[in-house]
Amino acid sequence: MLADKVGVNIFGKLTKNLYSGYISADDSKRKRAYVLSEKPVNEYFKGIVVAIATFGEDDKRIIVAPENSVYYEPDLRLEFSYLKNTTLTSIKCLHEKSCGAVVFYNGKSNTRILLVKNNNGRYWSFPKGHIEIGETEQETAVREIKEETSLDVEIKEGFREVSDYCPFGRIRKHVVFFLAQAFTDNVKIQEEEIAEYVWVDLQQARKMCSYDNDLRIINKAETAIKILK
Repeated sequence: MLADKVGVNIFGKLTKNLYSGYISADDSKRKRAYVLSEKPVNEYFKGIVVAIATFGEDDKRIIVAPENSVYYEPDLRLEFSYLKNTTLTSIKCLHEKSCGAVVFYNGKSNTRILLVKNNNGRYWSFPKGHIEIGETEQETAVREIKEETSLDVEIKEGFREVSDYCPFGRIRKHVVFFLAQAFTDNVKIQEEEIAEYVWVDLQQARKMCSYDNDLRIINKAETAIKILK
């Protein structure tokens, strides 16, 4: 249902930008919904499904917003935190935002970058993870690298590359990558998230990475690393 265009009959305003209602449908089962809109909403609203959320144990709601709206999980969690006696237990969003980095290590003979493979993934890429409430993009990248690899890294200024893609049909992923220097190659992976890791030179990284976005980012990183030397 994510990304579907739906109509919502409004029956109440909850906060400045949040309304409650139900999906307009021909069947007798009315699906409960929330509407997020910065503009005032009257009795009826037409928009796009940006999330499906569960409140408490089994109160599932559809979250609808204007077309072309982008709401990430932290945005929605913050919005619903203002509601009294309401606990958001899980949420699946149309738009997902992650931040990570091309992590490089200057060894004695060459420069290597870190590639990881997630437990649920088949491809090599760079460490990354979902942004959380109150974090900057760089803070997310540093935290996720630390959690997944145990590495403390230094983000290098002037490098920020974006990768947008839809891996599962409708889910729209927005990933921001930085360039980060590690001062040790001693990695301890987070086994719940990471299946494998490897340090490789840039030429080998190109052979191991499958996606055009990753190859583009490797090329950009190579140029930036040369400037730093």
